[in-house]
Amino acid sequence: MGDETAPVVRAAYERGITTLTLDSPANRNALSARMVDELSDALARAGKDPATRAVLLTHTGGTFCAGADLKEATSPEGPRRMVALLRQVVELPKPVVARVTGHVRAGGLGLLAACDVSVAGPGASFAFTEARLGLAPAVISLTVLPRLDGTAAARYYLTGEVFDASEAIRTGLVTATEEALDGILAGLRAGSPQGLAESKTLTTAEVLRAFDRDADALTERSARLFGSPEAAEGMRAFLERRAAPWAL
Repeated sequence: MGDETAPVVRAAYERGITTLTLDSPANRNALSARMVDELSDALARAGKDPATRAVLLTHTGGTFCAGADLKEATSPEGPRRMVALLRQVVELPKPVVARVTGHVRAGGLGLLAACDVSVAGPGASFAFTEARLGLAPAVISLTVLPRLDGTAAARYYLTGEVFDASEAIRTGLVTATEEALDGILAGLRAGSPQGLAESKTLTTAEVLRAFDRDADALTERSARLFGSPEAAEGMRAFLERRAAPWAL
């Protein structure tokens, strides 16, 4: 099977855990329309599988997810598709655990924060790079802001600084170090399907209320920013590996 037809999300099952692996390292697992569609389909299948107690979301390559695919970013459907994917993760009746061993950037942080539990290895790094491109972390705020400490959100949203796994844990974005994964999965395997589903609804209720209240406005804001001349120049500079004109 050639690269163009190979799946970009791979699924495997073992002892109650369905592992979904983002497998498009050539574009740093960016959230292209194809990636979003395949991930959404795989999540739906896992959500309906009675043998699955939980979903483990992980990645190949050095990047968990680089956020939006900038080559497709001008599509007005992009923000809506992102909101739908994030909500699907939050609403899935199975717990979703993220395992990050590489970089997470921009919209990838929204996907990470939508997961119920997350672990990060020593090679993980995180950055909200949107402001440097003339954008803002608009729709991903639906999942990020309920987790991330407010002072940390202000710093990292504005500066785009890279921070490591220990800082991500300290600020609430990530649950624990990678060493905790086996214990977390063992705990989930011991849960009943009903117990896990009902317990998850308690922890996600406020996030879903935020989706109901704010998703439309944030989707419109994101689409407006992606369609702006300033963002077009910022994304062009990024793709061309040069500084944006406003960088001092």
